[in-house]
Amino acid sequence: MSERYLIVGLGNPGREYENTRHNVGFRCMDALAQANRIAFNSRKKSKSKIAEGQIAGKTVLIAKPHTYMNLSGGAVQGLAAFYKIPPARMIFVFDDMDLPLGTLRIRARGGSGGHRGLTDIIQRLGTQDIARIRFGISRPPGKMDPAAYVLLPFKPDELPLVQQTVQRVLKAIETWLIDGIEAAMNRYNGTADGLPSRVPPTDSDE
Repeated sequence: MSERYLIVGLGNPGREYENTRHNVGFRCMDALAQANRIAFNSRKKSKSKIAEGQIAGKTVLIAKPHTYMNLSGGAVQGLAAFYKIPPARMIFVFDDMDLPLGTLRIRARGGSGGHRGLTDIIQRLGTQDIARIRFGISRPPGKMDPAAYVLLPFKPDELPLVQQTVQRVLKAIETWLIDGIEAAMNRYNGTADGLPSRVPPTDSDE
């Protein structure tokens, strides 16, 4: 049996969260499955919606944990154990308020940067050595509560950039599968226009 790769998008289940900023991970997984003609199973495995198929000649498991964002680690741990997938063959996609909309920050390892979903995954897997793609959603305007902001949908005028960034995530994942995480970082880190992100890396990214 060929080695499986686990690709996980983080989000919250339920229609009320479907198109929110916090659910860009789910949005990317839906796009990835559709682009590669892979269907999600009707039944959940390890509290996750999963789709299994081939991307770039690799056997992949696309997953959307349905445990709610902050408890994503339990679902990931279960999938990793059942399918015998080590952290080296995993990649995670999730939102980041500290990056401007349209910016990707791809890293091979590091801390959670305060993202509770990633915090739970790191704790459950017992390692920070997991590849991740942070999808910039920008910071809330004015004094808006960040917890409320991430649960808002994107504005209509933001959607073209969102869709463009989703496509860049898909290309980054394919590059990771074929050439590894360093190649994905070199090609897709930064903004949609190809310029490097002006947001300096945080300590948790190192």
